[in-house]
Amino acid sequence: MQPPVAAEGAVKEFDLATALENIPESDRGWQTATRSVKCKSCQAISVFKPERVAQNCDFCGSPALVEYDEIEAPIRPESVLPFKLSENDVRDKVRTWYRSRWFAPNKFKSRAFTDTLHGLYLPYWTFDAQVAAQWTADAGFHYYTTETYRDSKGNSQTRQVQHTRWEPASGALEHFFDDELVAASRGVPPELLRKVEPFPTAQLAPYDAGYVSGWVVEQYQIDLVAAAKHSREAMDSKLRTLCAAQIPGDTHRNLQVDADYSAQTFKHVLLPIWLLSYQYGSKTFRIVANGVTGSIAGKYPKSWIKIALLVLIILIVMIIIFLTQN
Repeated sequence: MQPPVAAEGAVKEFDLATALENIPESDRGWQTATRSVKCKSCQAISVFKPERVAQNCDFCGSPALVEYDEIEAPIRPESVLPFKLSENDVRDKVRTWYRSRWFAPNKFKSRAFTDTLHGLYLPYWTFDAQVAAQWTADAGFHYYTTETYRDSKGNSQTRQVQHTRWEPASGALEHFFDDELVAASRGVPPELLRKVEPFPTAQLAPYDAGYVSGWVVEQYQIDLVAAAKHSREAMDSKLRTLCAAQIPGDTHRNLQVDADYSAQTFKHVLLPIWLLSYQYGSKTFRIVANGVTGSIAGKYPKSWIKIALLVLIILIVMIIIFLTQN
């Protein structure tokens, strides 16, 4: 469904500080006629061709769709990552994934469950930043002494006791964060998306309406301000981990990091996923597949009989070990 010819030009990065002050109207909109609907169940906003008639939400299957009119046109995507896996490829991967779930009911494994497979483009923000950091901490070095004690029978015994010697430490590092992803989707649970990431953003192509023609695109609902804040928090956490790795010794405490961020840029991108929603019993389950790498994550029904059998086996093994030791 993707066009045979890639869009010309290079993928651009935009200055974050400038964008947070103002986004020009020329950088908004989809560059083609679109229609938007919002799901009253999962809150996803789907964007597609005006002639398409949407009967159910592509994200959760709910029929509760209402027309959605933007107060302000969304920031146009800068780039798009085209689908690499076909629908048939994903169906085969999903079937294999199903069969590898040991706790799934046998009846569940024997069914296809692929009738509601949808290819979707999800909104993401990516952020770049150069950071120079200074850190200080207390570095801990373990050492051991021999201690004499009496056991429960009154016999004298010895044991090694761990102690920690603390010394001041400091250092510096520089790091470049490249294409840190922040999902802006409401239609797919973030815990599922994290499991199918990363996406190969080095393969991003400049946005062209032809790439998404025929596909459903979700409009972002996490705006640039919120996404930038989330990205900074994630960068701070990763930076702290990088600094901690430089601290000598066996452990550390009181780590303080002073970071200077520069060259901060962003872009709005569309990334491909395959989404499967299916009904089993009275519950709805969803599975997500990365549209490029094929990584799969999802939830599935579990057989209480298999779970009970596993618990029984564990209890039997514990009883055998207890009887053997006594």
